[in-house]
Amino acid sequence: MERDVEGLHKSLLNNLTYSLAKDMYSATTRDKFSSVVLSVRELLVEQWINTQQRYYDVNAKRVYYLSLEFLLGRLLRNYVLNLGLSDEYNKAVDILGLSYEDALEHEWDAGLGNGGLGRLAACFLDSLATLQYPGYGYGIRYEYGIFYQKIKDGFQIEVPDNWLRYGNPWEFPRPELLYPVRFYGKIEPITGGSGRFQMKWVGGDEVLAMAYDYPVPGFRNKTVNTLRLWAAKSTRDFNLEYFNSGDYIRAVQDKNSSEIISKVLYPSDQYAAGKELRLKQQYFFVSATLKDIIRRYKKYHQSYNEFPENVAVQLNDTHPSVAIPELMRIFVDDDGLDWDDAWKITLKTFGYTNHTVLPEALETWSEGLFGYLLPRHLQIVQEMDRRFLIQVSARFPDEPERKKRMSIITGDVERSVNMARLAIIGSHSVNGVSELHTDILKQSVFRDFNEMMPEKFKNVTNGITPRRWLLQSNPHLSGLITETIGDKWMTNLEELRNLEAFADDKEFCKEFRLIKEANKNELSDYLFKAYWLSFPPDYMLDCQTKRFHEYKRQLLNVLHVITMYNRIREGRVDKNLTPRTVLFSGKSAPGYFICKLIIKLIHNVSAVVDADPAARDMLRVVFVPNYDVSLAQRIMPAAELSEQISTAGYEASGTGNMKYTINGALTIGTLDGANVEIREEVGDENFFLFGLKTEELAAMRASYNPRQYYEENKELKQAIDQISGGYFSPDLPQLFQPIISSLFDRDQYFVLADYASYMECQERVDKAYRDKDRWTRMAVLNVARSGKFSSDRAIREYAETIWNIMPVPV
Repeated sequence: MERDVEGLHKSLLNNLTYSLAKDMYSATTRDKFSSVVLSVRELLVEQWINTQQRYYDVNAKRVYYLSLEFLLGRLLRNYVLNLGLSDEYNKAVDILGLSYEDALEHEWDAGLGNGGLGRLAACFLDSLATLQYPGYGYGIRYEYGIFYQKIKDGFQIEVPDNWLRYGNPWEFPRPELLYPVRFYGKIEPITGGSGRFQMKWVGGDEVLAMAYDYPVPGFRNKTVNTLRLWAAKSTRDFNLEYFNSGDYIRAVQDKNSSEIISKVLYPSDQYAAGKELRLKQQYFFVSATLKDIIRRYKKYHQSYNEFPENVAVQLNDTHPSVAIPELMRIFVDDDGLDWDDAWKITLKTFGYTNHTVLPEALETWSEGLFGYLLPRHLQIVQEMDRRFLIQVSARFPDEPERKKRMSIITGDVERSVNMARLAIIGSHSVNGVSELHTDILKQSVFRDFNEMMPEKFKNVTNGITPRRWLLQSNPHLSGLITETIGDKWMTNLEELRNLEAFADDKEFCKEFRLIKEANKNELSDYLFKAYWLSFPPDYMLDCQTKRFHEYKRQLLNVLHVITMYNRIREGRVDKNLTPRTVLFSGKSAPGYFICKLIIKLIHNVSAVVDADPAARDMLRVVFVPNYDVSLAQRIMPAAELSEQISTAGYEASGTGNMKYTINGALTIGTLDGANVEIREEVGDENFFLFGLKTEELAAMRASYNPRQYYEENKELKQAIDQISGGYFSPDLPQLFQPIISSLFDRDQYFVLADYASYMECQERVDKAYRDKDRWTRMAVLNVARSGKFSSDRAIREYAETIWNIMPVPV
């Protein structure tokens, strides 16, 4: 296929006619979008096949990245950009009677992820292909995303995210790749062919896992890797006997109950059925994935002796950690390996990335549920635990309490399976995702494990792909950067250091500032057209866009907004105060009552501010619904202040902080997650730091009295009293009382303790913003010094220190 405009014209029209059976009279806009995608697929497929064959030709060691989430965002612009054909498609699509931009807007964000975990996985896939590492992503093809967020009367309403309603032209169904996945059943002891005593898992239910493949092209090279997602298919589609007897519901009951596994991302686990479904999802995708990995390995290998030299499996958080006992089951039960040999291979195969220090996110399953759903796996985990605790006793003979702290099976009466400990014990590498996070894992969360096997623990700070988050998201700024220092930064982000020389260049800074203003105008126009939301583009744009959780402290931001409002209303502000738009966006988990109430509070505060003419001239509060990758790509290039205000010690890394930095927003933040390293890179003077440190919070936790801070700070007391007294909810004065109760009863995340420091820091922000030259210089230096935070750097570190894989040029 020719890659010039004329060749693309031919491809576009051929796909419209022969793939979609439409002509220019009958084709809808969606048909034309699909024609563009099919045209891009044509260019990728040959490279895709060549890439996979090349890996076989050189017997490459492959890495398999297992993740329950892949938050891909829209793919069309990204893939055309990676092919280096943006200008050509921009011109060629005109032949279909629509603009390239119109075609791009018809793509739905794939509902395959929720937050930073899934977006990191997507960035890593991009970097693997760009650096030409043999890599595969494995996950679940969810029919529905976590949910589509709507706002009604200020409340979050969850509706189904039916992202596949029009199909997905990027995916390639692979019906020939079907693997049975078993649940329930029982264990029968048998004597194998060699006379060995073995266990056989029999009975129960089976579901089929069917593969759907997505191409993942590297940036302007010929490598195209694979993302393979599994969909659940029933082994019994339709019972004709029930149907003929008039029992139509029962006729399809088996099919529906089987295929529910891949229906929704993160089903609610408030009830027993939800917990069971979550564990089913985790085992379903790792079982199919390991069978697929072994199928590929066995094409050229007769034994498992070289398995770790050809296969690296990375567990993206604890969700896939049931893969460890599953691989042991395959080795020992299916293929007859001795336990010790199987364990050596398994240990060398897996690496585990931890993404959280929150106890509720480290995952435990009740032993009863685990054994009911996966009876053989419970036996294997128990044997792993028994053998490991023997090693613990031998290493620490005088410290019997360590066994309790390190056991996979925890509890006395209600026993549980601790999946994080399982992942640590069954992996050769355990890594955190920022220097601070890794230190907390080693010194606190997993201290016992680090003392016993320190060689396992590593740090790989997260990163983001500059192709999507700068080149694609911010074409104005990326154009200025390329014009100024060349285009090498696109694959070597450290090249941005060359911009430091222009931080005091008046013409460059003027152009930099004009680009930020243009991006703000574009965002304002878009929000008005899409949501009927507006903000004045000449106000400072202050953004907090992320998943709602109490530790992320959107509430602290709201308290600052209320205090600003009170100061303006009472005439207690500097006459030179910077007008400001505070923009929020993010979803709360459906069952997270407090966070959903905070979203309601934001809307009520916004309404009060908007109704006050004096306040409205200085302050706006905007909540943008249904935060996703595409929305982030519009907000981040326009943002001037990035709110990274989580409680110190709780955010493992964060990648939103990196995305804002690379787009020229300054950070106001705590010493948490990757904020620490961002501040080190950009310079203390170019980062607005506030708040208590991790060690300070630990020291004060036992004696912390949140009411003391409330009583001693007049502005804080005023804001809290307004919320609790119904100032922002006059029709329902007690509406926000649960928020106040959570602060006074415990204030687990030290919102009140950090309030005064946060307010003082915001005053420093305001003062800096008034000096446009100083602010612009700080923003330029933030961009120039963000090179460390590329996912390319992170992937190289994984490849060299954990996976031991080499690039394979195609």
